[in-house]
Amino acid sequence: MEREERQLPVGIQSFEKMIKNHNLYVDKTAYIYRLVHTGKPYFLSRHRRFGKSLLLST
Repeated sequence: MEREERQLPVGIQSFEKMIKNHNLYVDKTAYIYRLVHTGKPYFLSRHRRFGKSLLLST
């Protein structure tokens, strides 16, 4: 069985564009749900081009 090689979405800030381009996407919705429902505030610090806007657009 041959694996399909998919590109990482470096610099892509639109979930829609990423899906249309068949880029690699790891769904972490369950982790985000747990973060939101723990009752503690979290500061998500990420460097430039590391998916903050993409996270919000999903």
